[in-house]
Amino acid sequence: MPPLRRYPTVDELGARAAALVTRHPAAARLRRVGTSRAGIPLWLLSVGRGSRQVLVVAGPHANEPVGGATVLRLAERALADPWLTAGTDTTWNLLLCLDPDGLRRNERWLTGPYSLGHHYRNFFRPGFLEQPEWLPDGAAAAALPETRALLALQDELRPVLQCSLHGVDVGGGFVELTRDLPGLDRRVAGVAARLGIPRELGAYDALYWPRLGLAVYRIPPPHRGTLAAAITEAAVESTWFHPHRHGTLTAVVEAPMWGVAAVADGSPHPGPAAERRAVSRTLREDTRLLADLTDRIRPHLAAVPDAARLLAPVDDYLLVCPGLADAWDPDTGPSADPLPLLTTAGLTALRLAGRRVVLRTAGLLHQLVSRAGHDPAGALPQLDRLIDARCADYRDGCRARWIPVERQAEYQARVVLAAFALAVRRPRGPSRSGERDWGPGTAVPMHRE
Repeated sequence: MPPLRRYPTVDELGARAAALVTRHPAAARLRRVGTSRAGIPLWLLSVGRGSRQVLVVAGPHANEPVGGATVLRLAERALADPWLTAGTDTTWNLLLCLDPDGLRRNERWLTGPYSLGHHYRNFFRPGFLEQPEWLPDGAAAAALPETRALLALQDELRPVLQCSLHGVDVGGGFVELTRDLPGLDRRVAGVAARLGIPRELGAYDALYWPRLGLAVYRIPPPHRGTLAAAITEAAVESTWFHPHRHGTLTAVVEAPMWGVAAVADGSPHPGPAAERRAVSRTLREDTRLLADLTDRIRPHLAAVPDAARLLAPVDDYLLVCPGLADAWDPDTGPSADPLPLLTTAGLTALRLAGRRVVLRTAGLLHQLVSRAGHDPAGALPQLDRLIDARCADYRDGCRARWIPVERQAEYQARVVLAAFALAVRRPRGPSRSGERDWGPGTAVPMHRE
């Protein structure tokens, strides 16, 4: 099968998986484990027939397509290397895409050209409540069919290891674990060095989380918090923790699309307070502009198909941005919960995060106006200027550089295989459901990579 030099679409994922099964009928199987809200099948590709189960989930976020290429690569590796299946008594269960509806909405940029402006002007990611890995009201009240399908699969398989495949649009690679996996940080370092992938040593997603090694973080048990705090301070109740009752270790594997070398710079920053002020000031100014544009655009969207799906994430972003700007600003940040000491890597991640939320909001608004077919509010020129300016900051100020799709997928696949090699040496851990601060109750969906 030829290598993937671009991200696979929903249809290509299914076709390539079916072709693998046709070529290897004794070792590989494909079955539907659910259906999306739009009626798209959720396909599970299984390789091997061992008693130990591994579950790999691709496409949990609509705008993070690298996982599809990764699971196809993992399937081919498992078919070619007997140690991965019979040698370890393992079955590899590869969910091709958890949010195929959302992935379909990204197909305008999915196959290229891979430029920052093209990406953000065609970007889609659903609102917080429509992201299928989150359980805002607990597993029993899971509302999305995609979420229910994943929960059922976890309870059926009781995997020793679950890997959730995520993508960072601009930044570096890192791993988040629900419990420690000693030695993974060294293996990730080797993989990243060989493939030229920067490691995020101060990942914004894990800003307040314990570090298990360089670019490896421990996901804390879920607990309640405000919406802004949940972005970095708390892990919401999620499908990452749901299978812990079965002894499952979950690894969230992040692979970057555009790499930024400075996220791997652990040296002290020469002016951390000034940098935080600058990031906060820019985020406030951009948020005020975007809020004004949203108010001007909203009355003209009645005839735009599915406008509500695009406005939901816009409203979510605009809701959390003021709190983020205050939390990052050394002059207004909450003294009771201050930011940790940030290195150059951490401050770079903060700068990237501030630009990211603005670019996503502007890109969604740009699509809404473009689909309306007219611009009575005169918003498009302002949106174009904002998108161009923030993309230029990524490209020129942060020196973001495109990483080819095949290298992204190879990095992610090797990290998954490294986690597997370490996990199969360890006995299954006890249930973590008794951990302090992990209880039922409503949690807040987390905006994260």
